[in-house]
Amino acid sequence: MKIRLITVGNTPPTWVRHGYEEYAKRFRQDLHIELAEIALPTRHRSSTIAANLEREYELIQASRRKGDALVILDPLGDIISTEQLAKKVQDWQIQGNPLSMVIGGPDGIDVRLKEQAVWSWSLSRLTFPHPLVRILVAEQLYRAWSILHHHPYHRGD
Repeated sequence: MKIRLITVGNTPPTWVRHGYEEYAKRFRQDLHIELAEIALPTRHRSSTIAANLEREYELIQASRRKGDALVILDPLGDIISTEQLAKKVQDWQIQGNPLSMVIGGPDGIDVRLKEQAVWSWSLSRLTFPHPLVRILVAEQLYRAWSILHHHPYHRGD
């Protein structure tokens, strides 16, 4: 299964890249995660949130692979346990569709993407810096993978 993590934002600090790569490299061939970074479009004083979201929507759509199921990271999405995420990953693997996960920019995610999404996921009701979210997503996907493969990384109750 292939997961493309699409992020909108400025170039993150080196520690973010290292954190993400630490988890991304751990996956085996049955689950592959790749990062697609979209530079935050330039904001102007006259820019509206709607215009910003429109431009980001176009860039995200261009970055998605044809046929990918879409998952969005959204503060109002479902909050689930890691075990529940493992079940979702297992279901996605059975379905065999590649997946695009989107971390939007500072203005959020365009409503059209929300309508196209097969799932809306919230890591927490807390607000996290966007660069940190990519590390959290990669870690949780790896932890879910470890549950499915009885790997000792996840030591649940």
